[in-house]
Amino acid sequence: MPVLSFARAGLCAVGTLALLSACGGGEKRVEADIAASQVTTIGVNSYLWRASLDALSFMPLLQADSAGGVIVTDWYANPQTPSERMKVTVSILDQDLRADALRVAASRQVSQNGQWVDAPVRAATVQKLEEVILTKARDLRQSAIRE
Repeated sequence: MPVLSFARAGLCAVGTLALLSACGGGEKRVEADIAASQVTTIGVNSYLWRASLDALSFMPLLQADSAGGVIVTDWYANPQTPSERMKVTVSILDQDLRADALRVAASRQVSQNGQWVDAPVRAATVQKLEEVILTKARDLRQSAIRE
């Protein structure tokens, strides 16, 4: 009889594990969603990283360090305003997709008498670029969740 009890207990254990693993699918989805907002393979949030690269794709890049989360562009002059140029640095500070995980800094120069002279950057310009990056990052995340 002890062999039969042992076999019955083993079958119950296997059945319970199978049931628990089948019921745990919803939990794994929640974990996947949380994991989707945190990416450690490149060191920073992948959605913020991709959105930043996309938003700055029209500017020449000097540096793109995915481990440190820093993107630095070279000077860019809009063909419609060749006497003005901009340079942008984006820092991604966290692995979470949050507004405070993104820092954008910009420099601006204007041409005066053939020389480039530093000029102030409107705060609204930096704020708008941050909004564009955050919106793109959220859209990328939503697309990934739907797939």
